[in-house]
Amino acid sequence: MTAQPPSFTPRRLDAARHLLSPDHLLASFALGRQPHLRNSLLAGLQAGLTVVIALPLFYLSPYAHLVGFAALGALVALFGRFEPRAGRSRKVLLAALCQIGAVLFMSAVSWFGAGVLLQLLLLALACGVFFFITVTGRFGPPGALIFVFAAGAAQHPVTGGIEVFERSAATAVVALLAWAICLATEKLRHLPTPERPMPAEPPRPLGHRLIASARIVVGAGIALFASHSFGADHPIWAAMGALAVMQGPQLHINMHRALQRMAGAVLGAMLAWVILVQDPSVWAIIAAIFMLQLLTELVIGANYGLGQIFVTPMALLMSHLAAPGSSGAEMAPERVLDTLLGASVGIAVAVLLSTLDDRHHVATHLAKR
Repeated sequence: MTAQPPSFTPRRLDAARHLLSPDHLLASFALGRQPHLRNSLLAGLQAGLTVVIALPLFYLSPYAHLVGFAALGALVALFGRFEPRAGRSRKVLLAALCQIGAVLFMSAVSWFGAGVLLQLLLLALACGVFFFITVTGRFGPPGALIFVFAAGAAQHPVTGGIEVFERSAATAVVALLAWAICLATEKLRHLPTPERPMPAEPPRPLGHRLIASARIVVGAGIALFASHSFGADHPIWAAMGALAVMQGPQLHINMHRALQRMAGAVLGAMLAWVILVQDPSVWAIIAAIFMLQLLTELVIGANYGLGQIFVTPMALLMSHLAAPGSSGAEMAPERVLDTLLGASVGIAVAVLLSTLDDRHHVATHLAKR
């Protein structure tokens, strides 16, 4: 098949038809190579080590109620895995600032008494803002989802300004520990060289970034309000599903992400239910988070859906740590429904609000197959 002539103007219906073709849908389940597995596993190990060091200390301290926010700080170790030596340290610190900012902002919003609808609107805006920051700063994987997850966790009500400070401080202390562990183990990481280049996000024009950010705000907002209207306790998961789908640079990648996230979330939620129904101790949850983090990095580069099988229970276990009184095995089916809702909204909004360039990319991708 030859490429479309320049005069061809693909419609949104044409793009949807291409994205829903059987060959394209089946391609979502293909496995790829992981040429830089060492760096990915090291990032998972660094985050896991931060968890097993910091969380027991918090749990045994007078600040045991902050163990969930401490876990959020450990996630900054996942950033900058493909950066040069100096660049890694800077990216982890920038990620730490974003993570602390997400917890501080949403905790303060809750403290100031913002209503649920305003909180949902602010979460939708946060999805777009963090997407813009991570793409502009070329943070690399895992991208804006980590910061949105932290903002959603901080949505739980606070009793006063002291609790806002405590949450932020717990996240900050563990994020700095993650940064120190990354520095201490830096020699184990492969560095990019001309002979062995590392994956790098191509720069996107400012206009593309702004359009994509606005599109994400719309998609995440629809997902959030729809989930809330259905009575879900954690609408942030629907927003994350929409964000995960829409943050891809091209429509055909968005469709792959949607299917992979749906399939992975179903299997991952089943695994989470098996774990949570046992009413595990904090020690068992910490050990499970460590193992799930390593397993995620082992497979997510081969297929995003495989990674979701382990990301989903890890996120649910962290949510359980952050709010043990209101979270348990019943979170698993809600996570599945919210993910299905968010991914569906995400791909629909991505197509409906697609630009002509977006649809030309789909047509070109189809022509090359």
